Amino acid sequence: QVQLVESGGGLVQAGGSLRLSCAASGLTFSTYAMGWFRQAPGKEREFVAAVSWSGAPTYYAGSVKGRFTISRDNAKNTVYLQMNSLKPEDTAVYYCNAVRGADGLFAWGQGTLVTVSS
Repeated sequence: QVQLVESGGGLVQAGGSLRLSCAASGLTFSTYAMGWFRQAPGKEREFVAAVSWSGAPTYYAGSVKGRFTISRDNAKNTVYLQMNSLKPEDTAVYYCNAVRGADGLFAWGQGTLVTVSS
């Protein structure tokens, strides 16, 4: 079965940076568009960024465009999210998944918690 394992979250001050990683297994990784999603406390999960199977093009939610960069390494079955200029409103659990429309295709992993302090 498909497994998605996110890592790299943590506590960071506003203006700081983090790099998230997601290791995928159980799928032909290089054939799927991959994305990052996040869920803040008390809110629904939302789309953050996506990257096509080849690495380009990429897509971003308006709230993170210009601050976050999504990338992938098909040789390592891994997708990354570089997050710069973090804001308190970026605090959430971050998840990766293969992308279907604006949602994930497979069962969600455990996610990785990002906390941005003001």
